Amino acid sequence: MGTYQLYCFGESGNCYKAALMLELCKADWQPIFVDYFNGQTRSPEYRTQVNEMGEAPVLVHGTEKISQSGVILDYLAEQTGKFGPGNVDERREILRWMLFDNHKFTSYLATLRFMISLAKTGETPVTEFLRQRVANSMKIVDGHLATQLFLIGNRATIADFSLCGYMFYGAEIPLPLEPYPHLLGWMERIRSLPGWKHPYDLMPRSKVEA
Repeated sequence: MGTYQLYCFGESGNCYKAALMLELCKADWQPIFVDYFNGQTRSPEYRTQVNEMGEAPVLVHGTEKISQSGVILDYLAEQTGKFGPGNVDERREILRWMLFDNHKFTSYLATLRFMISLAKTGETPVTEFLRQRVANSMKIVDGHLATQLFLIGNRATIADFSLCGYMFYGAEIPLPLEPYPHLLGWMERIRSLPGWKHPYDLMPRSKVEA
């Protein structure tokens, strides 16, 4: 068993944030499959033994058991000494972007992708609202990246891994990315980091296409 165990499943971009960080840090880690789509996270066993919040990812490291992807990223940066802040100003800036991600970026994008690509709801007033919110958020990030390589200057940090969690699912992302050239360039720079892997190559999937 690896030094780190990550409760995760391939369809989750939030799980991917943690899995990508572990892989880029060359950590000794092992994915533990969470059968989200069949209700494992809602089971009493999961909530009492793994995560009372009923969510994934969950990182286990020795006696530590940590949930919430942003907290996991921060913990791993501290443990590995990689991709974290270099000073207090960078720490605040990383926190600023990770909070933006949780409230305005991943939150809307993940819900839109789930509805359209996984739940197959078709277009609804809710998906139209989400599309507008995602577009607004992507425009903000694209503008920020117009003058720098990564979110916190010219090196990758956990802020980048937080925001990119759902960006590498290809056709499952139900809106065009071409209007955001700086965002696309940023994705390529992340993809070029040594050790980068696609989410479905890092974590077991719940739904495997025939």
